[in-house]
Amino acid sequence: MPVAVLSGMLLCCLLCHGSSRCIEFDSPWFIMSLGHLRVGDFLETGFGDGARHDHFGGDVGQNAFCPVLGMARMVVKSFAGMNLDKCAQSLDGISFILFLFQTGNFSISAAVVHLDLLEPPLFTDLRPSQGNEATPFHLYAGSAALRSLNDQWRNTPPSWKKSSDPCGAPWEGVTCNSSRVTALGLSTMGLVGKLSGDIGGLTELRSLDLSFNKGLTGSLSSSLGDLQKLNILILAGCGFSGNIPNELGSLTELSFLALNSNNFTGKIPASLGNLSKLYWLDLADNQLTGSLPISTSTTPGLDLLKKAKHFHFNKNQLSGPIPAKLFSSDMVLIHVLFDGNRIRGTIPDTLGLVQTLEVLIVEYGSLQGPLPQTLFSLPQIQEVKLRNNAFNDTLIMGNSIGQQLQLVDLQNNQISTITLGSKLTNTLILIGNPVCTSALANTEYCQLEQQTAKPYSTSLANCGTTSCSPDQKLNPQSCDCAYPYGGTLYFRGPLFRELSNANIFHSLEMSMWMKLGLTPGSVSLQNPFFNLDDYIQVQLELFPTGGKYFNRTEILRLGFALSNQTYKPPSEFGPYYFIAAPYFFPDEHGGTSISSSAIIGIAIGCGVLVLVLVGLGAYAVRQKKRAEKAIGLSKPFASWAPSGKDSGGAPQLKGARWFSYDELKKCTNNFSQNNEIGYGGYGKVYKGLLSGGQLLAIKRAQRDSTQGGLEFKTEIELLSRVHHKNLVGLVGFCFEQGEQMLVYEFMSNGTLKESLSGKSGIHLDWKRRLRIALVQKDMFQLKLKAHCYCFNINALTASSNLQGYLDPEYYMTQQLTEKSDVYSFGVVMLELVTARQPIEKGKYIVREVRLAMNKSNEEDYGLRELMDPTIRDVSNLTGFVRFVDLAMQCVEESAADRLTMSEVVKTLETILQNDGLTTNSTSSASSSATEFGSMKSVRPRHPYNDALPKKDVCDSADAFEYSGGYTVSANVEPK
Repeated sequence: MPVAVLSGMLLCCLLCHGSSRCIEFDSPWFIMSLGHLRVGDFLETGFGDGARHDHFGGDVGQNAFCPVLGMARMVVKSFAGMNLDKCAQSLDGISFILFLFQTGNFSISAAVVHLDLLEPPLFTDLRPSQGNEATPFHLYAGSAALRSLNDQWRNTPPSWKKSSDPCGAPWEGVTCNSSRVTALGLSTMGLVGKLSGDIGGLTELRSLDLSFNKGLTGSLSSSLGDLQKLNILILAGCGFSGNIPNELGSLTELSFLALNSNNFTGKIPASLGNLSKLYWLDLADNQLTGSLPISTSTTPGLDLLKKAKHFHFNKNQLSGPIPAKLFSSDMVLIHVLFDGNRIRGTIPDTLGLVQTLEVLIVEYGSLQGPLPQTLFSLPQIQEVKLRNNAFNDTLIMGNSIGQQLQLVDLQNNQISTITLGSKLTNTLILIGNPVCTSALANTEYCQLEQQTAKPYSTSLANCGTTSCSPDQKLNPQSCDCAYPYGGTLYFRGPLFRELSNANIFHSLEMSMWMKLGLTPGSVSLQNPFFNLDDYIQVQLELFPTGGKYFNRTEILRLGFALSNQTYKPPSEFGPYYFIAAPYFFPDEHGGTSISSSAIIGIAIGCGVLVLVLVGLGAYAVRQKKRAEKAIGLSKPFASWAPSGKDSGGAPQLKGARWFSYDELKKCTNNFSQNNEIGYGGYGKVYKGLLSGGQLLAIKRAQRDSTQGGLEFKTEIELLSRVHHKNLVGLVGFCFEQGEQMLVYEFMSNGTLKESLSGKSGIHLDWKRRLRIALVQKDMFQLKLKAHCYCFNINALTASSNLQGYLDPEYYMTQQLTEKSDVYSFGVVMLELVTARQPIEKGKYIVREVRLAMNKSNEEDYGLRELMDPTIRDVSNLTGFVRFVDLAMQCVEESAADRLTMSEVVKTLETILQNDGLTTNSTSSASSSATEFGSMKSVRPRHPYNDALPKKDVCDSADAFEYSGGYTVSANVEPK
């Protein structure tokens, strides 16, 4: 049948042949404006309920037509209940012609749209034109659903309003694959609205995270059940209410379900038992009622969740007993939380069948009867908290106590007798039980631990009296005012009670900035306390790097890490959850507006003022240079005298000399890039050739890295007195024309890194590596004797191109100790074993070795895959195992657990002696420690008192936990 264009009016023919009712309508529909749809597309379409509709009702049968009302372009805007499955007949090669614009809830069915006979460009793509290529309809279903949600929600990211295509011009929080929306993450965006049925149109969705948006309210749409590919569903910390839809039980790919901290009511759907791949189930902190559903012959139940590791049902209104059938030996549960409900009855014996259980918390209920003795002997059990129940039988804790058990809290029950085994060495709390009024009255089990010290809070003492506006907070790392990402952390089952223990909270801070990719020291913990639920509640603030705000991408990343439990705290804190506070982005902070005319006037006035000041400044600079040149000719070191007084003229050097700027410029070919051989936080290093043929290594400070003249003078005087066969000697210096340069001997054989990688052509066998360790040992000994910062290897390795040597404590305390040097030395030892850089491809050498070590393998400790291939296949590596043990003792995370340098030296010498090497061949240093100690005229500054600015850090999800990539202030570069 022909298709015609008549006077700008397009006639759409819906043709089906041989069917009594080709298209059926359950509700009206209408035709709207069309973008572009190209011919030749084959579209399989079918449509479900929930779409918006308007007029043009009635049944459409065979040979029916739909006239276009005066419009040259058109599209069917929405469909409700269309059934096209019967439309498979053809007439003259055309089955039927249908124009689609997806805004409702559609699904793929069997009908076919065949447009081959239409002449281009009569019909083109459904989206705004992007060339002549057309895309199948189902690729746009997700985009249309998102556009609909964008219309319904407030406070969506600004990028959602700049483009109509979520995948083409990416919308923040949206991830696409081949133009299909596969992930939607909008944590802490301040969204306001409801989660309508349009969400069901995102049929390719794998991850949905809307956590921490209190403005999202209303009930959950049953259309969530249409997201058959969904793997992660996180709606924690929102304002949703009503029943949890039974349709969630059809999401068979779901592995992570977090609906905690909402206002859900009703029963837990038994259909959740169908989620066979689920490992995380968190329904805590709602208003759920009824009993725990278990399976029957006709219905599923929670006992079928064999892969689940987390049952979090706490803080609801659940009632009834804990079903014995809920637990079985083939389950892998590690956290079972029932506290804050109306649970009654007894603890079922079947719980003792779950060999993986680590934490059990059933507090504030009506449980009674005996406790299963097997509960305390589970191999992985760490914590049992059953306070505020009615347990009233004899407590039996025999000698079969799990080795991991650390805390049993039975406060405020009715236990009158107890049998304890001799192996109980862990914390048992029985306060509030009748047994504490008799036999055990004076024991530690019945004594309340007094909190005498003030609870820990991140210190701001280094920031002095600095204050911020009410909506900003002090960054403890930089002491700048900023807008942190904050909220409340709740630790549901901590293994400790002492809130003043700084070490424990330091470990939490450190783990957060390591694992969340933040600047060291940019985590603030304030005012921890045990709340009425016996959770540790603490205020958390995470500060941005290099600015006042986080951007939306960073907030989404942090929110997901905390809601999806990607971030794991130290084990002693136990299970946790986080509720984020609203975050206000820069575009949400209003300001005073200024008229354009006022701005122009101000700009002109400032421009004139700047020109005047520039002229005056240029004249002053010119005059100053003339004066300095005249002084320099007669008294070249006058500028080095403090307060304008001469401090003795030129530096008192031993074996080093002064170079002019022009001389060094000439020998480095004008500091050309071809002569550049290295760089660091201090500046670049160039290779130079003097006219006499001597090769030099010239270390040139960056302009923003130069120090005061007096400090520079002191430094070169110290360096000129240090002579050691394993240290590069100072040849001279340059202090001229604003330049500060140090001139060293040139080492032609390259660096240790180049030798280990083979780039230098030198191949290091095991004995050579042991000798190198001995050299490093001498450097540390010399540093300790001299009491100066010339050889502090920590400062050396803090430069941006040598990451990973600094010990973890440094970032918290900003202090370097002998144990810091021990840590750095241990990293060097691991480099000698693996020939890998401290951080390589996002992996940290210390952690990789620690994870791979297997001490039962006496030959190579299980490190064969990590070992340098040069030594991997060499038999009988003398002292290898002791060498690795020594290295790992050096890189213990806690300074207190590391060896002292003298102990390291003694052990290393023993290893070397067993290998037949002498240990005194490199230990004679001709530098005079007494000379260093006697120079009291000018005492150099401690080089690590300056703040630590952070270099740019990657946000990649694959980034390693610890990078060490934080540069010290340029003024503290080792010389």
